Amino acid sequence: MGRVIHFEIHVDDMERAKTFYGEVFGWTFEDWTAYAGTPYFGALTGNGNEPGINGALMLRKSPKPEVNQGLNAYVCTMGVEDYDSAEAIILRNGGTVSLPKNALTGMAWQGYYFDTEGNIFGIHQPDVNAK
Repeated sequence: MGRVIHFEIHVDDMERAKTFYGEVFGWTFEDWTAYAGTPYFGALTGNGNEPGINGALMLRKSPKPEVNQGLNAYVCTMGVEDYDSAEAIILRNGGTVSLPKNALTGMAWQGYYFDTEGNIFGIHQPDVNAK
C-alpha cells in the first residue's frame, strides 16, 4: 500500500513536451483526454515487464515554477545507462541543467535538469566506481 503507481507532468505546450520526452527517453503517448475532460496524454515509459511506472502529461493550470524557487512537488528521476549520452540528448532537445552531474560515491551519477516546460527531473546512472 502507498506505492507510487502514476505521475503527472504539468506542461504549457503539449506537443513540445511530448517531443522532448519522446526524444530524450523514448516515451510514447496515448490520448486520454476523453477520460480526463482536459488535454491529457498517457506517458508509456517502457516495457510493462520491467520495473517502473507510467504517467501522463497534462496542461498546466497555474503559473510554472520560477528559477531558484523552492519545489512544491515530487521530482521524478529516470534511470539511464550512460549519463553523459543522456545529458547530451537532454540538452540537444531543449533541456537545461538545474544541478550538474554529481557522484553519489560508490553508488551512481546523479543530476537534475529542466525540461522544455520548466519542470525539474533527474537522471541516475548506477556506477559503483562513481567518486
